[in-house]
Amino acid sequence: MTATAARPTPGFVPPVLDATKWDLIRPLLEGLRDREVNSASELETWLLDRSELEAAISESEAVLYINMTCDTGDAAAAQAYREHIETIPPKVKPIAFELDKKQAALFARFGSGLGPAGRYTVLERDTRAAVELFRDENVPIETELAKLGQRFEELSGAMSVQFEGREQTLPQMGKYQEMTDRAIREAAWRAVADRRLKDAEALDSIYDEMVTLRHRVAKNAGFENYVGYAFKSKLRFDYTPKHCRDFHEACRRHVVPLVAEWDRRRASQLKIPFEQLRPWDLSVDPLGRGPLRPFEGGRELVSKSVAVFQSLDPRLAKMLSSMGDGANTQGARNGACLDLDSRKGKAPGGYQYNRDRSRKPFIFMNAAGRSSDVTTMLHEAGHAFHSILSDQEPLLAYRHSPIEFAEVASMSMELLTIPHMRAFYPSDEEFSRATRLQLERSVGILPWIATIDAFQHWIYEHPDAATSARRAERTAAWLELEQSFGHPVNWQGLHAYRATMWHRQLHLFTHPFYYIEYGIAQLGALQLWLMSLERGPTEAVSHYLKALALGGSKPLPELFAAAGLTFDFGPDTVARLTDRVRKEMEKLPE
Repeated sequence: MTATAARPTPGFVPPVLDATKWDLIRPLLEGLRDREVNSASELETWLLDRSELEAAISESEAVLYINMTCDTGDAAAAQAYREHIETIPPKVKPIAFELDKKQAALFARFGSGLGPAGRYTVLERDTRAAVELFRDENVPIETELAKLGQRFEELSGAMSVQFEGREQTLPQMGKYQEMTDRAIREAAWRAVADRRLKDAEALDSIYDEMVTLRHRVAKNAGFENYVGYAFKSKLRFDYTPKHCRDFHEACRRHVVPLVAEWDRRRASQLKIPFEQLRPWDLSVDPLGRGPLRPFEGGRELVSKSVAVFQSLDPRLAKMLSSMGDGANTQGARNGACLDLDSRKGKAPGGYQYNRDRSRKPFIFMNAAGRSSDVTTMLHEAGHAFHSILSDQEPLLAYRHSPIEFAEVASMSMELLTIPHMRAFYPSDEEFSRATRLQLERSVGILPWIATIDAFQHWIYEHPDAATSARRAERTAAWLELEQSFGHPVNWQGLHAYRATMWHRQLHLFTHPFYYIEYGIAQLGALQLWLMSLERGPTEAVSHYLKALALGGSKPLPELFAAAGLTFDFGPDTVARLTDRVRKEMEKLPE
């Protein structure tokens, strides 16, 4: 990263600023809007001042969001977040648009004098897209969408079941799918499915409203539907919907048959006729061994993860250690960087959220002692490494990279750490099982990614299906995709559950069209894994660190190239990587 020689204006943004207060940030925003800029050097200073202010605003919202998701039952935290999204973003967005217009005009006027060459290419391109997309009438719609997203988080976070005599969260229930007793697996699976089904109508209604509002946003901005709007708003300059369809087809041709092979072998090992393989048979060890139990509690998860990274590269271990010991902090209070353990009232899923002004990453997850939790921890640590490695970048926009590459940062850690997992899996048997599981996950997730992405394309190309009267069309589209890409299991008697499986994918609700990125990134991560096999882990990690330090300062293909990767997610790449995974799996002992 080559930083600008300019510096922010001393004292323009106060060292301590409560950016949840409109009266405190409005004068600063208006000051930027009204400031005269008469040279390239003054433009650079203006850009840095804007960056610092927007980092403060971003961090204030981040802290509120983190605290809300860490305890969705905390009425005060929920109210604080709700009040914020109802008041601050609707007021900031119109003036941010004025700043974008000014920024675009200043780039046109002084851009040739900015240096070094290419430094502002990405920012200028992205600013132009933001100006072209903005509509005043979409601001209140986006506020309504944020409120609906919070409602989804609250409903999901409140889900729990009574099982084995105690209340358990849905993430905690996941461990039962690894139990060798098939009756227990089925009972647990049905308990979770029944609980999700209780809120199916509410979730459908939330989604109906979201789709309708998103379609309106797109129409307001001059698009036929939300597909085109989403691609431009997500700055997808380097691929099109056709590339996505090519990825779907590549998964159908090359990955689905491989997953079916694995499922046939699984049924044979479980001594179940293949046609009787059920959804609750997909996570248990097929040789009848008990679940892997790699850790107990967040502290142990962190300490063992640090050991893994120490073995791979001490620089990675140092970065994770700097985030804390994994104590159950329940939010971002007191500067905490980790909240890992599952508990009632916690929002589902996992994420890494960078607090942009203090430049401190935060990892949130729902750990319950399972091997999949280890994968989540390593994944989110990769995001944190990305934040830390680019934290010296003065421009906020460049401290964030395109999601397609941000996920390479995280998914690569799931794969490059495989040979170093003895801290979690000390015995040869556990180590082999964990390796097999990780490779299966890395490729096996691709059809699900294709399913979710294809479903979103269908949804937003058919927005009229977002009504109770036409939900049957949406369900039929979902089931057709699930049939094409899903595991070949027996769904007899489970139609209602199968028809609403998509409800569990929070991205559909809160991050529309954010999912193909995982597929693109997974193929990038697999390329880096292949590099580590063929040229050694030292070279792979060096490429990884070099590329992450660029943040988002380069176009997407250049970020991939910096990591030694090809930006491609079509049939040839999918076939090549899938074939290599198959061969590596064949080497592993059962």
